Amino acid sequence: MDMAIKIIRTDSEHPDFRTLVTLLDQDLAVRDGDEHAFYSQFNKIDKINHALLAYVENQRLGCGALRAYSEDSVEVKRMFVLPEHRGQGIAGAILSALEAWAAELGFARCILETGKKQPEAIRLYQKSGYEIIPNYGPYEGMENSVCMEKML
Repeated sequence: MDMAIKIIRTDSEHPDFRTLVTLLDQDLAVRDGDEHAFYSQFNKIDKINHALLAYVENQRLGCGALRAYSEDSVEVKRMFVLPEHRGQGIAGAILSALEAWAAELGFARCILETGKKQPEAIRLYQKSGYEIIPNYGPYEGMENSVCMEKML
């Protein structure tokens, strides 16, 4: 499918971002099951100033965000593409745009947490140059968490 993906920079107040995050949380509630409440506390969007939205022909298809984690590290958060549009390069385009934005902001590395129950996400990140690292911060000791990093 040949389509032009348009990516815009915004923040967590954007209504399309909020809609996509609601769909993401519904998907994660099913995947995470009993652990969803634990993970959801780390996915609040009120402190997100750097969010991206992906559109094709003015239809919102995906999102992603950045949140500063430390002086040199930024955390990739809220990555989501509508299920019917997966496998079309949209998530990769969002991730690349997030990395470029993080570099512009002066960060040296991106870190992220995903879950063992999201094998497609793990594949995307590995294909994009991310490596598995020991679980950090709130994810230490969490059996289903997979933490990754990429130097920018």
